[in-house]
Amino acid sequence: MLEEQFVKRLLIDYDIREVTTQRQAKNGTREFEFPVPCYTQQRLEWYKRKKYKFKDLPRLRIASFKSGYVRKQNGQCRAYQINPVYMQNTQYVWQRDNGDLYVSKGVTHARALIYSPITRLNFMLNYYLKNYAKN
Repeated sequence: MLEEQFVKRLLIDYDIREVTTQRQAKNGTREFEFPVPCYTQQRLEWYKRKKYKFKDLPRLRIASFKSGYVRKQNGQCRAYQINPVYMQNTQYVWQRDNGDLYVSKGVTHARALIYSPITRLNFMLNYYLKNYAKN
């Protein structure tokens, strides 16, 4: 119930529309279309020089997944994860051709999952306000 009220406030206050398909809803995904073009500021400058109208450009789309991920859906080749990133220690054990075991250690990037649906919606709104609304 709280989640639905939050989505209504997104529409009223920010003109953010829900464009979730039936299949996405069945899987626990919610997708939203924002009232700004999906391109970076540099690409928008190029479109300005070419005399494009901003209303004709594709709109920014962000989806909230049941798995805890929040992704930009307008990417060139795949959805882009926008979840917060943290550093994580990793270890892998390998077996070499001669039978010796080898342990490799390192530090990698990992994404923080957001399990609460209302928190994911709030994270999406804050991402939009920080990166796109000021333009």
